[in-house]
Amino acid sequence: MMRALILAFAFAAFFTQLSAASAPPAVKMSTSGICHTTSSAWYGRTKNFTPYNTLSDCVARGGRPPKGQSGSTPVSQASSTWNGREAYDRDRHFGSWIDADGDCFNTRHELLSDLSTGPVLKSGCRVIQGRWLDPYTGRVFTQSKDVDIDHMVPLKWAWDHGADTWSKDQRVRFANDPINLFVVDAPTNRQKSASGPLQWLPPNASYHCEYVLRFKRIVLTYKMTLSQPERSGFDKLQSQVCG
Repeated sequence: MMRALILAFAFAAFFTQLSAASAPPAVKMSTSGICHTTSSAWYGRTKNFTPYNTLSDCVARGGRPPKGQSGSTPVSQASSTWNGREAYDRDRHFGSWIDADGDCFNTRHELLSDLSTGPVLKSGCRVIQGRWLDPYTGRVFTQSKDVDIDHMVPLKWAWDHGADTWSKDQRVRFANDPINLFVVDAPTNRQKSASGPLQWLPPNASYHCEYVLRFKRIVLTYKMTLSQPERSGFDKLQSQVCG
């Protein structure tokens, strides 16, 4: 009898894991950059895609919602809590790119213009061509559609290390602060996701030391909190990559 119960629990756990692993993503970003939720008529037809947990995450990574849909996460979903902290929602907590000087170019396109090492081509309020050296890969890009503006210290990482206690204005300033923004290869940025240096380093090994030092400097500038194991891990990593 006991053996039968153990087998039953084992099978139940196996099928639960199998179901979770095969569960379809909440959002599919198509190769054309559209973020299809399960309510989209194109969700089921989209076979080649990048998966995301929320529409906000997809939009934050350069995608755009289908016509008639905003890029926000519903309030009922965003207001849930985890361990006493409000569940992270990029759009609600950090906002979207802003147009600080009112010239119709938001932070993404201001950075594309400022960081280009060659002439830029603009269309309306967008930069569509330029010349950008991506420090994460060491590659040069000329088409803006191929790059992301990355937050070196990811917004989710910042949220988990003290930004949840900041005011909304401070979080918006942080999300648009050029000290933390870099033009990088889009797929590489999405591979990084919300990881810090202890979990992920750029594929360009020659940039590892500067990456770790700049990451730490931003953390200190914004007075983010690190656990003792994280502080030790950062010190050990810096010693390894900086010699």
